[in-house]
This record gives sequence, C-alpha cells and structure tokens, in this order.
Amino acid sequence: MPIKIPDRLPAAKLLKQEQIFLMPETRAAGQDIRPLRIALLNLMPNKQATEEQFLRLIGNTPLQVEVTLLYTESRVPKHTSWEYLTEFYTSFEEIKDKRYDGLIVTGAPVERLPFEEVTYWAELTKIFDWAKNRVNSSIFICWGAQAALYHYYGVPKYPLPRKMFGVFAQRKLAPNEILLRGFDDVFFIPQSRHTEIRVEDIEKRADLAILAASDDSGAGILASRDRSLIFVTGHMEYDPDTLKTEYFRDLENGLTIDLPRNYFVSDDDPSGDVTVKWRAHSHLLFANWLNYCVYQTTPYDVNKIGEIRAQ
Repeated sequence: MPIKIPDRLPAAKLLKQEQIFLMPETRAAGQDIRPLRIALLNLMPNKQATEEQFLRLIGNTPLQVEVTLLYTESRVPKHTSWEYLTEFYTSFEEIKDKRYDGLIVTGAPVERLPFEEVTYWAELTKIFDWAKNRVNSSIFICWGAQAALYHYYGVPKYPLPRKMFGVFAQRKLAPNEILLRGFDDVFFIPQSRHTEIRVEDIEKRADLAILAASDDSGAGILASRDRSLIFVTGHMEYDPDTLKTEYFRDLENGLTIDLPRNYFVSDDDPSGDVTVKWRAHSHLLFANWLNYCVYQTTPYDVNKIGEIRAQ
C-alpha cells in the first residue's frame, strides 16, 4: 500500500530500506484518487519506534493511505521533543471536525492506573466519542483496547498477580470471520501488560464477539458486531526485539520481571536469539482490517463517513 506520510518523517528512511512503498506528498498530490484517511493516535513513549511498527503493517496492500499522526495535548511526552511533535504530529483539536476512514489507537504504559486517573483520560474519551461518529472503523491496541472497551461498553480491567509477558498462542474462534480470513487455526500475539479483561464480562455484551482467545492470556481479538470497533489485547505490531528490550529495561530499573514466555530460542538465555512467531499474522490482520472493515465499507464521499452506521 502506498503510504502518504510527511516527506521528512524519520520513519520514512527505514521503511524505504524495507521496500515499503512510500509516496511523497508531492507525488500523492498529482494522483486523481481518494486515499484512505487513517489517523494514528500514538500514546506510546517512543513515538518514532511505534510509528515505524504501524506504518510497516498498513503498507502491505495496493491502496493509497494518507496517515495523520495524533498526540494528546493534555500530556506532552517526555521522550519526544516538542519540535518533533509540532513538525509531524497533529492535535485532536486540529482534526476534530474532519472524518477518517480508519483510526488506530496504540497502547500506553499507564495500565496500573484507574482509567479516570490517567492524565489525558478526558481528552481520550472525547476522541473515542468523536471516532464513533466520524471514523468508519477503529482498531485499539493493548491498553488502548482496554480503555475503549471500558468507555464504550463498561468492561472493567483487573490487575494481574504477575505481568502477562511473552508470546502466547491464540485459538481462532470464528472460522468465517473476515477479519481473520487466511489465519491459521492457531496463531501468536505478543503480550506485555499488568492487567486483563475477562471473558465473562465480554459475554454480557451482545454487541461484542471474541474472535480469538488463548488458554494462557485470555481474549486476544474482539470486535463489535458491525466491525466498526476492533480490539487487540496484545501487541501484534511489536518488532522482534521489543520484548527483549522491555525485559532488560525493567531489569535496569530494578523491577522484578520474569523472562518473556515462548520468546527466546533458549528459554533460559535472554542474551540469545528470539523466535518471531507473529509477524505474518500481524500483516494479515491489518491487511484484512483495511480491506474488509475500512475500504469495502467506507463511503467515497469523506463527508458521509459515519452516516450509514448512525442510521
């Protein structure tokens, strides 16, 4: 998928090296087509690494995508300069009157806090309400999924006795689900979280379906009946070394942390290689989402996005 992003975005250099088709703004302006408008609300501390991960995943089908990077004004990140944000990112206030074909909301390292105590919770709920009416389909990741499930459906999160950390097998529960078209019966999702949602709470909501689940890590992928809201409880976007980096970071900070499960080639050697088990299904998930939940259901007229679902 040709991705239209700012020409100077640092992620562009790496993605070009990986043969991801990036379209400069100048070339995109000369094409007589309407690109899919995708907003990426990046709540992660390392903005650039997260941009690369998600741009890589949405750059894998033959449609043009125009990406808008969003940040929260109510909390300016410590690990990203203000100059970087002002050059490449947009605030919600600047786009609140626009409509988008798709929205991606990332995870965030705030899961141990009650939702209402998160600094940007009020701003985030405004974005969630806006998305319900002005975005054709949204996909929420890890804490972003927990936050959206709580806001839209009142689904609570619960603290875990130990961090859910590693790569966990998921069973495909919906054999004819378009979002999982092409998936194997068993696939893998990286997890890195201190809280969980519970199946019994999901089953109380008639509009929610669990599409994939794990015996070890619980519900993996969920969706609303009309597929306008997609929830992924883990991090299918993660790079091969992300869990390894998190493990050594926590050790350096003096935290008690177990080795990530089902991840290192040798279970007791964190200095060794890792086994990547999730990359292919990660690409397939986002390709299916963009195709079936966004492209094939979104109106050509951007101004009509949200009207059909609101009827």
